[in-house]
Amino acid sequence: MKIIFMGTPEFAIPSLDILIKNNYDIIAVVTAPDEPKGRGYKISPPPVKIFALEHGLKVIQPENLKDEKFIDALKNLSPDLIVVVAFRILPPEVFTLPPLGTVNVHASLLPKYRGAAPINWAIINGERETGITTFFINERVDTGNIILQRKISIDPDETAGELHDKLSRLGAEVLLETVKLIEKGSVQTFPQDDSLATPAPKIKKEMCQINWREKDAQQVHNFVRGLSPNPCAFTFLNGKLVKIYRTKLPSSIDVEINDAEPGEILVSERRDKIYAVCTDLNLVQILELQIEGKRKLSAEEFLRGFKLKSGDKFTVLDANELKAFLKNKKD
Repeated sequence: MKIIFMGTPEFAIPSLDILIKNNYDIIAVVTAPDEPKGRGYKISPPPVKIFALEHGLKVIQPENLKDEKFIDALKNLSPDLIVVVAFRILPPEVFTLPPLGTVNVHASLLPKYRGAAPINWAIINGERETGITTFFINERVDTGNIILQRKISIDPDETAGELHDKLSRLGAEVLLETVKLIEKGSVQTFPQDDSLATPAPKIKKEMCQINWREKDAQQVHNFVRGLSPNPCAFTFLNGKLVKIYRTKLPSSIDVEINDAEPGEILVSERRDKIYAVCTDLNLVQILELQIEGKRKLSAEEFLRGFKLKSGDKFTVLDANELKAFLKNKKD
């Protein structure tokens, strides 16, 4: 069975690896073009390309998935199956090409969380479980008939980055089982119930601001961990952007709330803990944060280096202010 593998980020690597280790014939790996990254905007290859070249695999990096030369190249390879893990939306000319179909590995229990950011949204929305779904791709994104699903629990303090790694490994296992079923000709699928579908759209920078006036403590905690480590939740302190990487809901507190308002900061007397007041007047404890231009610090390290005190306040920019701030940063 000749397989073309399509994927780009780290998430896809365990899936490609498990197919290689089980001696499947990967005739080509399709991935995104090299892009400028980092502060120096150095041209860098995507993780899947690096892994594929290390294993001597043919790599194709199309700019346009509808380009005739790209589609002709796929036809000339004559794949029996295409496997897609964290790649782009495929046109029909591509996903209908192999006789055994095109299989996608999706990091949610479809039809819940259809879209580009299922891991983030599951945590942001406070889900207790999620999982992996394999399905045959059709013309509507993430709506094809389901082959297999596997559930996994989400821990109360788990971040998107931590869940990403667990689902990446689980996805590889479910993919291998799926490919074996296809190989044997024993696949049984079932349709998705569109009435149960929920969206998981791509997360943009302007969506990552913490609104202390609208979110209660549990919602803030879920928001922070659902965006950690990337793209990362943020707030503003004295006009500077502050990324918040990790929080917790404290079982006990060592500060006085009194008449505190949403967004207000409370610092423990020993100056080793930072709390923030949420709209329900409960607290989240901030464990890791980073003010713009500085490195990421624990709360205790931050308090040693910055003159933060109780009564200081995290502010919320309105939509226009936030747009202008982010545009200036980009410029």
